[in-house]
Amino acid sequence: MADVFGEAIKDYHLTKNNNQDIIVQSPDFDDDIIPVHYLFRSLEEMPLIEQQALDLAYGKVLDVGCGAGSHSLILQNKYNLSVDAIDISEGAITVCKERGVKNAYQKNLYDLKEVKYDTIVLLMNGSGIIGRLANIDHFFTHIKSLLDPNGQLLLDSSDLSYLYTDDDGGFWIDANAGYYGEMQYKMKYKNLETDWFDWLYIDYDTLQNAANANGFVCEIVHKGTENEFLTRIKLA
Repeated sequence: MADVFGEAIKDYHLTKNNNQDIIVQSPDFDDDIIPVHYLFRSLEEMPLIEQQALDLAYGKVLDVGCGAGSHSLILQNKYNLSVDAIDISEGAITVCKERGVKNAYQKNLYDLKEVKYDTIVLLMNGSGIIGRLANIDHFFTHIKSLLDPNGQLLLDSSDLSYLYTDDDGGFWIDANAGYYGEMQYKMKYKNLETDWFDWLYIDYDTLQNAANANGFVCEIVHKGTENEFLTRIKLA
């Protein structure tokens, strides 16, 4: 798959003045954009949900989908934590290293074996990596293999039910369709374009039930103003 994020991140890192955005397409919604400079934001520029997550991190940390390394650098430099930053983007990892992230690796989460962490961080709709709701047991099984007994997963998501709720509070969705938080996206940057990929937004009750079924306890530690929430998930 084309390294859209990696190329955009490399361009901005080199020029600091890249005015081209990452275009996000969905079959169900109008095109959206991700300004590349947003991937280089400081702690003060981050939304409260991300600031809260970084403040809760402890011990040895795994930053999944690290992008340009903004979260990892704060955890490493401000909080003095040992951080492994991983991303499937080769370009992103190159820039992470150039920006000073000490331990940055081009890896998929599911490639990690025989290593343990006190904190696993999955932010910017971290549940998206699960892809589809049917994958959630596999996801939790793998997370369990990576967490120390007293470890924690810090994961954020958004409840998209508001998109299917009318003015009277009725919830309208096709019962024969898949889970309403299952999305498909494609990303473009300059002349690069990814394939379609699955991305999961999950409501808190569904997430909590899946966590409980897989031997975890789950709690909301921050609620945002636009249906987004941060959870802390620990082994029961």
